[in-house]
Amino acid sequence: MKTIKIVAAFVLTMILSGQAMAKQATEQKEQLVVPLSEPGKPFKLNVGLINGSIKVTGYEGKDVVIDISSDDKRKGDRKESANGMKRINAGNGMDISAEEKNNSVTVHSQSWSSSVRLSIKVPMSESKMKLSTINDGDVVVSNVNGELEVSNSNGDVQLNNISGFAVANSLNGDVVVSFKTIDLKAAMAFSTLNGKIDVTFPAALKANVKLKSDHGDIYTDFDVDADKAAAAPTKSASSGTYRVKIDNTVYGKIGGGGPEVMMKNMNGNIYIRKAKG
Repeated sequence: MKTIKIVAAFVLTMILSGQAMAKQATEQKEQLVVPLSEPGKPFKLNVGLINGSIKVTGYEGKDVVIDISSDDKRKGDRKESANGMKRINAGNGMDISAEEKNNSVTVHSQSWSSSVRLSIKVPMSESKMKLSTINDGDVVVSNVNGELEVSNSNGDVQLNNISGFAVANSLNGDVVVSFKTIDLKAAMAFSTLNGKIDVTFPAALKANVKLKSDHGDIYTDFDVDADKAAAAPTKSASSGTYRVKIDNTVYGKIGGGGPEVMMKNMNGNIYIRKAKG
């Protein structure tokens, strides 16, 4: 009985090892190091993907470092032949380009056949970023300072410990944001169709808020001075038709008011949190 257990364990180990080797065989990895023209000064980062995820993290360095990985779905164990002809693999399945000009870095991929995962380290200096993906991945940004514009069609948007201001939206995913500090001079907007919006602001937030969830609730631990007049029914008459419309948008002020913060959700809750400590 003991011998059977040992053999079974050995077989299981071989199976798992084979699976790991097969996965490793199709996974492609590359790294691009992009020097900035003027290190230490404000820079721009523009990333656009069709399939894949984007992760951006601030670090104590001067270059933009891009780690790329991809599972090439065209390779695998395919053994098709056409009248005896052999199939030739086309490169590593990753169509990635990165260009830098005047402290502006542009990264994009045209790959439809494989999902690309980008892990990007950026300097801690002030930045302006525009990040987008469509399928098969999330967008995660941590510890950056400046202006963020982020969109994701089928995945989450997560912005962690950021400083500055942000505009973030998803069609099918959560939008989760935490601010270290905010730029009080800029308006911000957060939206999704199917997911939740969960934003944590510094306790000293001063903003005019515009909040709407069609099929969800709105929660906050800030004191919100609601503008009841703005939410009053509107009346109109045209061609003998009289119409009364009630808008369920919440208008109000936090901390006496300030720049506008708009949050709009169709199917999900909205959470506006006050940072602790």
